[in-house]
Amino acid sequence: MTVVTDHFSVPTPFPTLRTPSGPVPATAPAWNPQRPSAMPYHRYRPAHERVPLPAVDRTWPLRRIEQAPLWVPVDLRDGNQALAEPMDTPRKRRMFDLFVAMGFKEIEIGYPSASRTDFDFVRHLAVSGAVPDDVTVVVFTAARHDLIERTFASIDGLRRVVVHLYTATAPVWREIVLGRDRAELRTFIRDAATYVARLAGERPAQHIRFQFSPEVFNLTEPDYALEICNELTGLWDASPDRPVIHNLPATVEISTPNVYADQIEYMHRHLERRDSVILSVHPHNDRGTGVACAELALLAGAQRVEGCLFGNGERTGNVDLVTLALNLYSQGVDPMIDFSDIDVIRDTVEYCNRLPVHPRHPYGGTLVYTAFSGTHQDAIAKGLAHHARRAAEDGVPEDQAPWSVPYLPIDPADVGRGYDAVIRVNSQSGKGGIAHLLRTHRGLDLPQRLRADFSRVVQAVTDDTGVETTPDELWKLFHATYIAPAHHGPVTVTEAAAEEVGDGGHQVTCLVRVGDREERCRGIGDAPASAFAAALAGAGIDVTVAYHAAGSVADADGSIAVYVECRVGGTARWGVAQDASLLTASVHAVLSAVNQAL
Repeated sequence: MTVVTDHFSVPTPFPTLRTPSGPVPATAPAWNPQRPSAMPYHRYRPAHERVPLPAVDRTWPLRRIEQAPLWVPVDLRDGNQALAEPMDTPRKRRMFDLFVAMGFKEIEIGYPSASRTDFDFVRHLAVSGAVPDDVTVVVFTAARHDLIERTFASIDGLRRVVVHLYTATAPVWREIVLGRDRAELRTFIRDAATYVARLAGERPAQHIRFQFSPEVFNLTEPDYALEICNELTGLWDASPDRPVIHNLPATVEISTPNVYADQIEYMHRHLERRDSVILSVHPHNDRGTGVACAELALLAGAQRVEGCLFGNGERTGNVDLVTLALNLYSQGVDPMIDFSDIDVIRDTVEYCNRLPVHPRHPYGGTLVYTAFSGTHQDAIAKGLAHHARRAAEDGVPEDQAPWSVPYLPIDPADVGRGYDAVIRVNSQSGKGGIAHLLRTHRGLDLPQRLRADFSRVVQAVTDDTGVETTPDELWKLFHATYIAPAHHGPVTVTEAAAEEVGDGGHQVTCLVRVGDREERCRGIGDAPASAFAAALAGAGIDVTVAYHAAGSVADADGSIAVYVECRVGGTARWGVAQDASLLTASVHAVLSAVNQAL
């Protein structure tokens, strides 16, 4: 039960929970005081008690993934059937066109015997000419003659088609759902596969290939799954130029990914006519390890991966093709699919699915390249600066230089993201990130001590508000703190002039007003700022410049920024000013520090 407020739900009080209270296990180390819970964990069996696991002299742990598999998006079928509001033809067409634009060459387009909407969409693709010549479409059907006939009726006119036949083969499904033993189910599947081959043979003008999924493969006895797949390989007369696809789904995740990899390697080693079989996997994400299952399956011999963009699917979803492909990319492997505008891909998927992509979703979420933490911001800012320097030294464009930036596994620009949102400021942020934003958005390169000083100012504001500070708000705060006091305070300067004296010295003459009193003052120093500070003594103001720096402002048409740390009667204050004139900027920077102190 929850209490609904305007924007979120407040959980009920904790007494509904049963705090673990049993004795600490005798085998537990002293540093682990966790107690047994009251949850009935004994109701569940581990994977090795639910299915015989193959004895494999595994080789997959020593392998590397060095090329992309054949990717097959199943958003239009498997992903679609998991939506509260399934896609209509316009939304399906929009997603299909996205797949084509990204470079997918095999696309599952529907379950045409399951609904009129799916059938109509397959027919739409068949008559509209939307399928490029080098793209193969996949249609899905259960192993029933009437459903197979309906499936073949839908594909008339499509040039390259895979007919995907499936039947659940795991013991629990055989016993509870299908009511068939191993022999009976094998006969049932063989009969359906024979009918598929017969209907395909009646369409010699079409290039039709076959796919079989022993649904719930990961809970099926390995010898039984192998027996069925090998029989269909022979029945469909697989050959290297017309291979059969055997797709082995982890329909419901039940084990750690290494177990799935062992199951896949067992099949990879024992499948007959191996050069005529495309070994495909279709992991789901019930344990949250779908991506790991797919990656280990590729190490174990899989050549093809079915999944959805951003992982939509039943329960916790299908394996996420975005994460899988960009994981490869981050290892220097071409994914063979274009992700160069991840926001367009995400927006399209959100529109078609009517489901949001989580802001922390790997690679594609709105916040995945954003740092709020001060230490992260500092490391990223230094890393970006180092990357720019290395690229310049090597004489290559930044977007072609080797990437090595802390906390950013890939360059955000490679997937169409800018750097504006890489560092954002809230109460967790630090001086490095704040300085990076001022440098990026305002061209100011703050001295280290000023970064620390302004960080404290920002921290006070964000602690009070509890919300993020935008770059514009950050600039306004910086301006109000360090620049504006030169023009709003008890001390003003109406005239100032400078000249060089002696060996590199400077003399400043100025007209200073303090309240109602006006004094003409003169001072000498090693820079305009220190000379002006010396001149203020003539007006009775005790100020010394403890730190002084000046530099150009990026993209500001020759403007100069002056940063000073002044001690005014024992009080330390920072002042900043920008101007085309070094004298004017120096005077205003010192004046800002003075007015803050007074």
